[in-house]
Amino acid sequence: MGEEEEEEVSVTALHHPNSGNDDQSLEFDIYPLSSYYFGSKDAVPSKDLTLVDRVLRMKSNYAASGIRTCVEAVLLVELFKHPHLLLLQIRNSIYKLPGGRLRPGESDTDGLKRKLARKLSVNEDGDGSEWEVGECLGMWWRPDFETLMYPFIPPNVKKPKECTKVFLVKLPESRKFIVPTNMRVLAVPLCQVHENHKTYGQIISGVPQLLSKFSFNMIES
Repeated sequence: MGEEEEEEVSVTALHHPNSGNDDQSLEFDIYPLSSYYFGSKDAVPSKDLTLVDRVLRMKSNYAASGIRTCVEAVLLVELFKHPHLLLLQIRNSIYKLPGGRLRPGESDTDGLKRKLARKLSVNEDGDGSEWEVGECLGMWWRPDFETLMYPFIPPNVKKPKECTKVFLVKLPESRKFIVPTNMRVLAVPLCQVHENHKTYGQIISGVPQLLSKFSFNMIES
């Protein structure tokens, strides 16, 4: 009887929000979209006009440097009292999280700050120190050059060709986003992104599930 009671208490502790496992770091402040200013700057040249171009470039880079490592940012804003994810839209059809490929020897945090400065800041050559990069939410792997991304390395794959790491980045109460003219920033509700693989791809559509452990504080302007 005693053992059964202890097991029941243990299960309850796992599910009760105030069971002693409360972690303040899992609370995340989100500020209104209206708190941010969006401007434009010169276009960023596109490296890949077609999927074939992308595959050829990946093969060339892999031959020179090995596995490709990318870092991407999850940026959240509040709109209509619901968390929205900031996405870059390219050519009206491709959606991406802000970020990009790391340079050889570059750390994840430094590389993501550099990419955010290049894509979203006034000063493209800055060190990106204004960006507060938080924890890594997840990692995806590309087994081959033309295959989809997976949140694991398939057992038959010994040398994956690409790894993408997604980080939660905390936005300040207000800031300026300066975006290349050939891109658009969209605020998309998490409920629309969730498991919408066809529109947003595996990584973006998986973000809401990765964020499920956080409690969002909607800060009113």
